[in-house]
Amino acid sequence: MFVLLVSQCCTLSSLSSALFSFKGQCVQSVSIEKDTQSVLVRCRRDRRYKVVEPETGTPCTVDHYVRRRLYDLPVSGRACTIEIELAQTRDKFGRRLIESTDYVAKGGRYTAWFCQFISGLCRYMSIHAVSKHLGIRWETVKNIGKTFLLSTLPALEPEKLTDLIHIGVDEVARAKGHDYMTVVYDLISGHLIWVGHGRRAEVLIAFFSQLSLPTREGIKAVSMDMGQPYQSAVRKMLPNADIVFDRFHVMQNYHLLMRKERNKAFRNGSHQEKKMLKGTLFLLLNNAHKLDDRQSDRLDDLLESNKTLCIIYMLKEQLQAIWDESCYESMVHAVEAWCRLAKSTRILSLCSFADALLERKVGICNYAKYKLTNARVEAGNVSIGTETKSQRNTRY
Repeated sequence: MFVLLVSQCCTLSSLSSALFSFKGQCVQSVSIEKDTQSVLVRCRRDRRYKVVEPETGTPCTVDHYVRRRLYDLPVSGRACTIEIELAQTRDKFGRRLIESTDYVAKGGRYTAWFCQFISGLCRYMSIHAVSKHLGIRWETVKNIGKTFLLSTLPALEPEKLTDLIHIGVDEVARAKGHDYMTVVYDLISGHLIWVGHGRRAEVLIAFFSQLSLPTREGIKAVSMDMGQPYQSAVRKMLPNADIVFDRFHVMQNYHLLMRKERNKAFRNGSHQEKKMLKGTLFLLLNNAHKLDDRQSDRLDDLLESNKTLCIIYMLKEQLQAIWDESCYESMVHAVEAWCRLAKSTRILSLCSFADALLERKVGICNYAKYKLTNARVEAGNVSIGTETKSQRNTRY
């Protein structure tokens, strides 16, 4: 019996190590967390593997070990968290450095194969659907999907690009709080055509400089967010192209305004008001037709009790309708009318937002001319061109 139990334990241990294979890590235990009912895999660093300095790749000594939790692929329908042990070293300058790994990006909280899984889902599902299905924030799904594409796909050679008419420009973070990449898409074909390191104006100017003169002159419109660096680059290098501010970035900024106003109301509210405001952000940000009867009733009660949030919510609905205008002139009139209404409320955040909208009125209303958005760029759900270099661009 004892021999049989030992054999079973060895088999389970071998199975766990095979299922959760992390180079340089040994699986210690696999358990179910009581609070979340998720799978927790605890590992320790395998001391048989040498520690190397992450920047130089040379062998070094361990200063101490740190533990870190990563989200991994679900196991049998349960969320899965991997707790690993990483070596922290010191370089010759005394800086503390964490050893690099193949299965997680610097600063990331997800395993490489989980990122690959999310990127694959984004090819066939919307970001919202993937976010809801996996219980991960929308922005996180977007960044993971785009970052994984950038790490696996080469960029085209700008000097060989022709027949560009409408392009989309966006930024993507390698990991939260870390360095950024500038990505450029052909919005006609949906192909990723260029990737550059950084998000300054000079980065995009470098791309435009590599295009042939006929290609630059053929670009009619550029879709982007409202950041100043990309605007400066387009105005300098493509003086005849129209800038189209992405409608989703405009609404994202308005949602940020709503979030701040709700937080302010919560901080300053009474106990009863705080109770009513708790858990209502989703109701305010979501479209009315997507709410069920119970949610709609709760939203109505909230808006009836808070005049400021009621005004901001109603203006959100009107702001979204602006993009339904049929032509540039009517969209300009709609934007100006909305801004007058927003300023008449004397709500400081709305007045500031209206001023920013008026400053960017031309770029916003250019949507009526071209009907361009960065939706295909944001989702990463695009077909990637096959005419790519076999060697990855050195800016990666």
